[in-house]
Amino acid sequence: MFHIVLHNPVMPANTGNIIRLIANNGCFLHLIEPLGFDFEEKKLRRAGLDYHDLSRVKRYPNFTSFAEKFSHHRMFAITTKGSQHYTKVTFHAGDVLLFGSETCGLPENVMAQITPNNRLLIPMMPNSRSLNLSNAVALVSYEAWRQIDFNGAV
Repeated sequence: MFHIVLHNPVMPANTGNIIRLIANNGCFLHLIEPLGFDFEEKKLRRAGLDYHDLSRVKRYPNFTSFAEKFSHHRMFAITTKGSQHYTKVTFHAGDVLLFGSETCGLPENVMAQITPNNRLLIPMMPNSRSLNLSNAVALVSYEAWRQIDFNGAV
């Protein structure tokens, strides 16, 4: 399945929604610290409902420690600075889908580690800045899963 990576997420409700999402689509969630909230925060638990036990979540102290463990995986950054639409990529099981913080996106030192062709864009209307993080994760992860014929779904 796919690996969803949130780099420095700051809004607990978004992360909780994503925990619920990955419990339903079979992805793995990786959180790059620092987090902008306490992992036991009520908003996180409420948004994730009772899906925490059904999801696979791992935390890393920084991007370097994550990247070392996943150096043999294809990594895609989903960013407003992307070079191609996420629907133009052929995804493969095991791909890494990297998302930045809700307030500032991915830092330049992380973005520099992603090849330009692997920086993906979600199309939006001209005057829009960005989508909600949990909505962006849902769009891209379900497109990737669709491409592998919803492998594992009932």
